[in-house]
Amino acid sequence: MSETIRIAIDAMGGDFAPMEIVKGTIDAAAAHPELDLILVGQEDVVRRELKAFGYNGSTIRIQHASEVISTEEAPVAAIRSKTDSSIVVGARMVKNGEADAFISAGSTGALLTAGTLIVGRIRGVDRPPIAAVIPTKAGATLLLDSGANVDAKPSQLVQFARMGSLYAENVLGVANPRIGLLNIGVEEEKGSAAVKETYALLKEIPELNFIGNVEARDVSFGPCDVLVADAFAGNVVLKMYEGVASMLLSEVKSSIKSNPVSMLGGALIQGTLKKTLKKFDAKIYGGAPLLGCNGLVVKTHGTAKAIEVANTIEQCRVYVQSGTTKKMKECFEALRAKSTP
Repeated sequence: MSETIRIAIDAMGGDFAPMEIVKGTIDAAAAHPELDLILVGQEDVVRRELKAFGYNGSTIRIQHASEVISTEEAPVAAIRSKTDSSIVVGARMVKNGEADAFISAGSTGALLTAGTLIVGRIRGVDRPPIAAVIPTKAGATLLLDSGANVDAKPSQLVQFARMGSLYAENVLGVANPRIGLLNIGVEEEKGSAAVKETYALLKEIPELNFIGNVEARDVSFGPCDVLVADAFAGNVVLKMYEGVASMLLSEVKSSIKSNPVSMLGGALIQGTLKKTLKKFDAKIYGGAPLLGCNGLVVKTHGTAKAIEVANTIEQCRVYVQSGTTKKMKECFEALRAKSTP
């Protein structure tokens, strides 16, 4: 890894691209001028946005990519046919060692395909999971898999636990991360055959701080630092979590504005309310990395605005500085050596 951290950002992906992507990159460059930030996309479009924001620095450069993959396109077909798309070019930069990380707010399916097929898996990793951070009362919980593998086997769920533990420790700064298994009850005998088998495997791994099953209703209180699930259950929890949070925020705002008395009360608690709500804002943690690849690939929300883009760049900086990919490779190399007669 070079001394300068190089982060490639898909300038063309997302609902608010390229404007918000470029703005977030400029904000990140101002906060960390030591970074080498590379906006990947149609050069004339990206250059026009940089000019519109008055950027004339030297820490942001452009990597031209003539094509764009839309969210409506079939991921595998798009990756194969649009070889000069911003997602393919960005993933190829990580593959070739031209960038240490790649961020995109574009097509999730295309990014997962590019991460797996172009960047490639760490040897020993069966299926890279998406790791999303969920804000909780206790701080935050890393949920994986939150969207990549809907039919993960118990052995793969154990791999998720290992990678999640390494990520939580090295990127989120959690010492000896507590690992929970998403289930319909806390008892060991509860759940599907796959979940029960996963429980049995996890409790026999001394280097993992496995605390047992976690029910969905308890997730928001933060009983664990890493929550393991297949992508079907994980994504349902994530989307429900986001939906309820959005609904509650809307209801709070409506209630405050409902009459003069509540408006007065709202004004009195405005500072405290904002501080509380900020704790549950997932944007402060950046995007969701695809763990287990030979380089860092991060998916940020399709609705990402500049602040989330900047926070995702910061997330990548911490990840690369911590050498987390190298530590994951060492972990799986040690497991292979241990299993070899």
